[in-house]
Amino acid sequence: MKGELNKEQINNLLSSQMIGRIACCDLHKPYIVPIAYAFDGNDIYCQTTEGKKVQYMRQNPNICFQVDFSHHFSHWQSVVVYGKFEELTGKAIDKARELLTNKIMPLMTDSKIHPHEHWEGHDDFLDNSQRIKPIIFKVKIEEISGKYNRL
Repeated sequence: MKGELNKEQINNLLSSQMIGRIACCDLHKPYIVPIAYAFDGNDIYCQTTEGKKVQYMRQNPNICFQVDFSHHFSHWQSVVVYGKFEELTGKAIDKARELLTNKIMPLMTDSKIHPHEHWEGHDDFLDNSQRIKPIIFKVKIEEISGKYNRL
């Protein structure tokens, strides 16, 4: 059975996940990458470093953001968001960083890392200073929809 997610289901999916895909486009070609995020019930917040996606979003702030969850190829939920990239400054950064920290950082602490991920030469992953990224932005949601499939 296929169908559309209602607002509550959409919010639940966005709140329960932490990795989405952000799609942006310059004048010539689209670009899509996974990104960690936090959803506050109104907007989507992300942090990143300088690179292609930031360059594209600064040129063209229209973005698409997608999140999904699947148990199986015939049992899934997906949300697609259309919105605007907004690079944050000032006090807005503090609010966003706190939201991101409360959602994402507990999942990245060394007590949560599986022992096989503790290998020589990767101590920088456990260093908190390496986790804070200099660019904080939000996706100002303009349009949102969700679909599901269940057998």
